[in-house]
This record gives sequence, C-alpha cells and structure tokens, in this order.
Amino acid sequence: MKRIAEQIADGKILVSDGAWGTILQQKGLQPGECPELWCLTHRADVLAIARSYISAGADMVKTNSFGGTAFKLEFFALADKVGEINEAAAAISREAAGPGKHVIASMGPTGKMLLMGDVTEDQLKDAFAQQAVALEKGGADAVCIETMSDIAEACLAIRAVKENTNLEIICTFTFEKTVNGEYRTMMGVSPAEMACACVKASAHIIGSNCGNGFEQMPEIAAKIRAAAPGTPIIINANAGLPVNRNGTTYFPETPEMAAKYVPAIITAGANIIGGCCGTTPDHIKAIAAAVRVIGRQ
Repeated sequence: MKRIAEQIADGKILVSDGAWGTILQQKGLQPGECPELWCLTHRADVLAIARSYISAGADMVKTNSFGGTAFKLEFFALADKVGEINEAAAAISREAAGPGKHVIASMGPTGKMLLMGDVTEDQLKDAFAQQAVALEKGGADAVCIETMSDIAEACLAIRAVKENTNLEIICTFTFEKTVNGEYRTMMGVSPAEMACACVKASAHIIGSNCGNGFEQMPEIAAKIRAAAPGTPIIINANAGLPVNRNGTTYFPETPEMAAKYVPAIITAGANIIGGCCGTTPDHIKAIAAAVRVIGRQ
C-alpha cells in the first residue's frame, strides 16, 4: 500500500474518519473515565467504532489514543501502561482497517506548558517518542498529532516521531476566529505560522481539526495552502459549533450540511477531509459520497 502522501501526489482526494470521543460517550464512557483504557477493557466497543468508519467509506482511521502519553495517563494512575494501551489502540484500528486502509494513530497534546516550566523539552519529546513507538508496534501507518495549539510542543512531537519510528507524520492545529477576524490557536499561532513551522520540523501532512464546523474550514485551508503550497493538507471539522441544550452538548451540522462544504474545502487546498467532534459514520459516508462525485468530474 502506498503511503498517504504518495496517494495524494497521484491526485487522490482521501477521506478520514470522524469523532471518537463523542461516540465513546454514546457507548457508555463516563465523565472522569479514561477513554484510552477502553482499548483494554472495552475492546469490542472500540473496534466497532473503527469498523463503522471504514464501512462508511473512510480511507484511514484513527486510534483511541488521543490522551495516550504518560503525562495524560498518569492522571488515571496509568502511566505504567503507556506501551500496552497504545499498542492495543493501534492493533484494534489495524484489525478494522485491514490491509487496504491506513491507520493514522492519534496523538494529542500533553496538557503541559513549556512556557510555564511545567515540563522540559526533553521530557515532552520522550513522552511522545514512547507513545509513537508503541503505536507503530501495534500496526499504525502514520500518526496524527492533533488538536495542537503550541508550535514548540507540536514540533517536539513531530521530531520525536521522526527520530524514533518510520511512521508518516500528520500534524493538525485547532484555530478559533478572533474579534479581529483572524484565526489563531489559544497560544496565538496563525495557520500560516503553524504551516511553516510544521513543514520545517518534517511533518508530511498538515492541517486543522476541531474548533470549527465545516463552514469555516475553507478559509482556514486556504490560509494553510498559501503558506505551504507543496504540502498535503488534512481538514477534520466538527459537526458545527457545539451548543448546550438542557445540559447536553449538541453539534448541529447534519451529514448533508457537512457534505455541502466538501467542494469548497477541496478547492481551498485540502487533500484529505474527515470529521472531528460530533461527526458520525453518517457524516463520513456523506463526505465520501461528495468526494466521489468530485473525483468523477
């Protein structure tokens, strides 16, 4: 199987998967419970999520390992299970994907702040390396370093993966629109700054996830494309901006609404489209259908 960037170089538009956290909650994950531990305690449920996205038409599926660094797992007294949990997470998605689809293992931020002196660069890098090695051992083809906001942490993660594995590297940041109409991360990073830094750090694919619905993503994709004209771009949007209804978080964008923006996101420069919070296999099915229509044009 060709690497993801090679498939994109051949002119393909690829489809990623959708949300994991919100689907796990629907399956019974409780507040305060460790999602990643479900790879060991609720394997069948995790496998069902991965299979549902493959069945919906995704070309790649993530893993239930977003909070799989030692820094995140230590909150649940599970820091000694980094290798076991991440290897299991990748193995589950590998089983669901089979030999013809990609596993892009999820790696999220650690929650530690370099600027605040919470952690050293070496400690961060070692934590990401430990996670990445286990994910590769479990069968991942690539890592998706996602929902990042700080350039320094993201670049340390990229270098940790590059230096310790043969995995393809995807890195995505989360942006919000400021009162001035600019897109920035919570650390003040612009899409252009993210793109330049991640490409320099050797990411193979860059992009944005979470924080925005599909309607906002064409503008973000265009800004990333302008800063990195030769680098593949992935966009994983939320199912709209979350709203609270009677104490329950609700994501308003339907699969049909998400699919409507697929042509604009591709025109803006995206090569891979999938979903983040609130999206479901039905969203991915609609996105895949929209991508197929464009591919036949």
